[in-house]
Amino acid sequence: MRYRTRVTAPAAALLGTAAALTVGSPAHAQTPALRTEGTPGAETLGDPVFPALGNDGYRVTAYHLDFSYDATTQLVEATATLTLSTTQALSRFSLDSLGLDIHAVRVGGRPATFEQVGEKLRVTPARTLPEQARVTVCVEYSADPRKTLAHTAWVPTPDGFAVCPQPDSAHTVFPCNDHPLDKAAFSFRITVPAGLRGVASGSLVRTESLDGDRTAYTYVSRSPIATELVQITVGDYVVKDRQGPNGLPLRDVVPTARAAALEPALALTPGLVQWLEQRLGAFPFETYGLLPCNTDAANAFDFTGLETQTLTLYKPNFLLQAERSIGSHMMHELVHSWFGNSVSPATWADLWLNEGHADFYGLLYRYERGWTDSLGLTTMEARMKDTYARGDLWRKSSGPVAAPNAANLFDSQRYLGGVLVLYALRELVGEDVFSRIERTFLERYRNSAASTENYIAVASEISGQDQSGFLTDWLYGTKTPRMPNHPDWTVTPVPSTLVAPRNREPGHYPDSSATL
Repeated sequence: MRYRTRVTAPAAALLGTAAALTVGSPAHAQTPALRTEGTPGAETLGDPVFPALGNDGYRVTAYHLDFSYDATTQLVEATATLTLSTTQALSRFSLDSLGLDIHAVRVGGRPATFEQVGEKLRVTPARTLPEQARVTVCVEYSADPRKTLAHTAWVPTPDGFAVCPQPDSAHTVFPCNDHPLDKAAFSFRITVPAGLRGVASGSLVRTESLDGDRTAYTYVSRSPIATELVQITVGDYVVKDRQGPNGLPLRDVVPTARAAALEPALALTPGLVQWLEQRLGAFPFETYGLLPCNTDAANAFDFTGLETQTLTLYKPNFLLQAERSIGSHMMHELVHSWFGNSVSPATWADLWLNEGHADFYGLLYRYERGWTDSLGLTTMEARMKDTYARGDLWRKSSGPVAAPNAANLFDSQRYLGGVLVLYALRELVGEDVFSRIERTFLERYRNSAASTENYIAVASEISGQDQSGFLTDWLYGTKTPRMPNHPDWTVTPVPSTLVAPRNREPGHYPDSSATL
């Protein structure tokens, strides 16, 4: 059935949902006594790529997002309930917010004053928040998915919307601490009119029939989510369930009218998951699937696919191609469930950990299947030799692999350049040790964030040798180091007239994945 009209979750699941939905209740006796002193929290987390992103003085432990979509006005009425844990006494704090029409803010159940300044929502509670307090912040607001903004996560569709928050646009959908370092628990309630369906990251735990021929869908994630990985979508979709390896539930959210045509692509997922689990371990979340959102408009988003936690966003037409044209990119996006989602980047300068790993395994899968790449090459060694030759050119035009800026963040240097670093490490330590480095890193930082320095430390520990010098040269050097086991590989000289191009605005990211 496309729509359920009764509560469908078992009692245990609903009890868990109830707990998730009430975590934002005001703290009382357990909270330290309120004090009058305090200072405003910093309006930054000091990210080297997006220094204005994120806020300090607290961490978010949970979000509950309650969305109601009006198909006539195409507007969203929403309430975001955040549970904060303060790290200092706060006279004022801020949330990231852009393009949202804020109606009211309550802190600990009491009305708070607020103002929108740039991309910050400054909130002044009625009384200072003490250090190490647990406090609920409730923000009521409206949003227009079609509103023109400097940057936006909204993807309007003819029948609703989807969202693509990466890297710095989740706060155009809900007020938040919009940095991957501050992962939190998430639950969602999405109310839609008849004929539409609401879907979000995590698992469906409750379906309610409401007055006015409306339905509310409640989702809860078992694992914390970084704000840039949240998915919320509304439209005329059917949810197609299937079983993955080792009993993993798979669910695809598919435009109803195109479900049959998209089935060949959707049916590839179980095999992709099985291949990757053999290399990286068990899938880290409760479910996975594809979301070919209901638009192929050229201006909907300027990338092929985007990982959001438990759902990968695509345009439908891309998935209508033959397997050899889409399989390695589907693998790329699946890898992000491990590198990027389960283990998030500690800063946006650590993006190579996400994209380098996604392309590394995506290319391995391509060559194992016998598919030539876009250069006509058929082996990882051949592709890495070609990439190696470009090394100094990319370091000049896009910076070192682990030292991006906002304009070049999604250049090929973070993708294929990252693959080259991983290939060099594997050549140095051997496949068995490299595999143990990968698995140890994923296990150690599961459900949290990790930095480039963390990866270097794991590589040193597992290999039994200090890899900091080797990997620092590869990740931060201005010249491409020698490739282990390949003394004959050469780097193409960089023309003396070359300057680093800056011909696009931050926030506009073309596809750079070599798996396309």
